[in-house]
Amino acid sequence: MLIISTIVFLVIRVIPGDPALVIAGIDASESDIKAIRAKLGTDKPILTQYVDWIWKVMRFDFDTSMISGQPVTQLILERLPLTLTLALMGLVISIFIAIPLGVVSAVKRWSAWDYLGMIFSQIGMAIPSFWLGIILLLLLSVKIKLFPLFGGGTLKHLVLPAISLGIARAAVLLRLTRAAMIEELSKEYVVAARSKGLTERMVNYKHALKNALLPVITIAGIQLGYMLGGAIIIEQVFSLPGLGRLFLFGVYQRDFPLIQGGVVFVAFIFSFINFTVDILYSVLNPRIRIS
Repeated sequence: MLIISTIVFLVIRVIPGDPALVIAGIDASESDIKAIRAKLGTDKPILTQYVDWIWKVMRFDFDTSMISGQPVTQLILERLPLTLTLALMGLVISIFIAIPLGVVSAVKRWSAWDYLGMIFSQIGMAIPSFWLGIILLLLLSVKIKLFPLFGGGTLKHLVLPAISLGIARAAVLLRLTRAAMIEELSKEYVVAARSKGLTERMVNYKHALKNALLPVITIAGIQLGYMLGGAIIIEQVFSLPGLGRLFLFGVYQRDFPLIQGGVVFVAFIFSFINFTVDILYSVLNPRIRIS
């Protein structure tokens, strides 16, 4: 968080051009430009600016949006529930597809299920999420009219965007689940469990799967962070008023406080998710908890 905050602070100040000039426009007077510099704090010494910025970040105070005049933190928290719901729905969809199919593919290698899993993973990674979203809109919103065409007022509005996000993530998690499961099934403790007379179901799902899920959880956590901060295109396709469109609006309008706050907030989300994944390790694997 400290490194990201420092990088954001420096980048905004070393890029060519004065942020105050960009915000004010070419027809602004000198007094207007000075007022914007005072509001941004860029009229102070660089060290003073940095200390003020870090102190504000520690308090989750990202200043005020130059365009709307609202606190950036308030803007982010207003848009967060929709994007968080969308990301969680996409993650749940990807997990419900990837883990069962990945496990079956590993247990029944080179069977029809395995080939189905490999084909799905290839197609899922090859198809862009935004293109899949457009196809889903055409089929299920325009032709059949099962789901709303745009907006984000209800959970029904989020079904198609969540599927668009979840399919690509499911393809990645499926390949990882299959590879991790195959690796675990080849280890000595699995041979020992079978020699004790345990059923294949118990060996596969109680012993091997529990250990195979560790890398899968890591990637799933990273994918959740990615979906929270990187669902800009999907939110554009489905006209969802989430974090992605908010940050994109900040870029278009050169709203520097909003851009800074958005980048730091996404960095915080990634850090928090990684910490949560580390905690989950000890829940899934008692050896980590004991050590």
